[in-house]
Amino acid sequence: MDDADLIPPSPSEEDYIAAQEKAGPPLSEIGGPFALFAEWLEAAKAAEPNDPNGMALATADADGLPDVRMVLLKDVDPRGFVFYTNTESAKGLELAANPQAALLFHWKSLRRQVRVRGRVEPTTTAEADAYFASRARHSQVGAWASDQSRPLPDRLALERRVAEFGLKFGLGKVPRPPHWSGYRVIPSAVEFWRDRPFRLHERLVFLRESETGPWRTTRLFP
Repeated sequence: MDDADLIPPSPSEEDYIAAQEKAGPPLSEIGGPFALFAEWLEAAKAAEPNDPNGMALATADADGLPDVRMVLLKDVDPRGFVFYTNTESAKGLELAANPQAALLFHWKSLRRQVRVRGRVEPTTTAEADAYFASRARHSQVGAWASDQSRPLPDRLALERRVAEFGLKFGLGKVPRPPHWSGYRVIPSAVEFWRDRPFRLHERLVFLRESETGPWRTTRLFP
């Protein structure tokens, strides 16, 4: 196979013209970033085949070296964007050293993306307990069994730990592990990007000077 065959070709003039005919009205600033995000997430739920709430989470360690991985958005409201994880994982340790993060939602089927940047704080104990209680039992046991991000001798070692904790909790309630909780990304900037023909994409950014301050908007060149 020729190396050139690995990369999809750029759209043709005809492709761009066809896409232009489907273009909607300009992005609206009315309602603020969370209202627009909710609208886009609903559209993604109807269009994306898998995990419309999937998002790339970027963090950095104490030395500033960046890291990124996919996680799932589990709650969103005007306070911020929430996800849950093992607090002793790589991302948990990085957030402890540098409690700031960036998020990226990319909805390929809609040709849209949302970028979020801001400070990160832990969710409340009540929030973490409530979400953990809503998880499937095997996922709850898995949270106890997995030393996330640390070396694993082999798959059997993980399966043994799952079995051990399954026996430990029996048929009773599985409590939330002390090393498992949630984080809230409190945005200082939210950018909405929408594909437009001929790479003349639309970009609308919401910015605020403080976490309780008003949002202001600006549009960016593509």
